[in-house]
Order: sequence, then C-alpha cells, then structure tokens
Amino acid sequence: PDKELLELRDIYMVRGLDEALAQQVAAQLMQRDALAAHARDELGLTEMAKARPGEAALASAASFVCGALFPVLIAAFVFHSEVLPVLFTTTILLLVILGAVAAKAGGASVMKGALRVVVWGALSMIATSLIGHLLGQAAI
Repeated sequence: PDKELLELRDIYMVRGLDEALAQQVAAQLMQRDALAAHARDELGLTEMAKARPGEAALASAASFVCGALFPVLIAAFVFHSEVLPVLFTTTILLLVILGAVAAKAGGASVMKGALRVVVWGALSMIATSLIGHLLGQAAI
C-alpha cells in the first residue's frame, strides 16, 4: 500500500500538484476507493473508456460485411471459370489496402501492417479452400 500511495502521489505531481498536496490527494483517494483511484489515474480506465460489448459486436459485424462485400460481388458477377483467379487477386489487393490503412491508423509501420494482413488473409483463404475441397464444396 505504501508503494501504491507513492505511485499515485508521483502521478499527481507530474500533473502539476506540489508534493504535499499530491500526497494528501493520493491518501484521501486511496482511503475512499484505492482500486478506483489506481484504475483511473494509473491505468486510464474511466467510465468513458469502458468496454461496450454491443458497440464492439456491431462494429465487428459491420467490418465483416464491408470486408466481404467486394469478394462476394466479384464472385457474383465474374464468369464462373475465371472467378477464382480474379477473386484471389482482388482479395489480396484489398488485404494490402486494408492492412496499410489499419497500420497507418494505429501508428504502426504501413509495410509491416499490410504484409501481416496479407499473409494471414492468404493463409485463411488457402485453409478455407482446402477444407472446402476436402468436403467437396470448393472448386480448386
């Protein structure tokens, strides 16, 4: 508890309180609800940043729909014998774009992000195709 108190005190000092006031604030907040004080001020967990499962589920569903839209449209409108090469090529291109955009948005390396998404996406497509082929449901 003493080290946790000092940790909170130091956080408040970095935010601009003098040492005596920071010590007093840390002690009072820990006395009232130490877990809430540390969650909020040390870890940044607030009510505003609280997980929202419904929102996450809707965002995930929307992402899947958006990600599947182009491959499904291609499969629907390209002549059957040509669909697999066009579908594969277009999907890889879209994975490159989505990986790069996601990496850029997250502040990561665009090349590494695009490569990671392409590799895992391609492996997923290969695995899905092989499973479909083994079950007699894929045309590879």
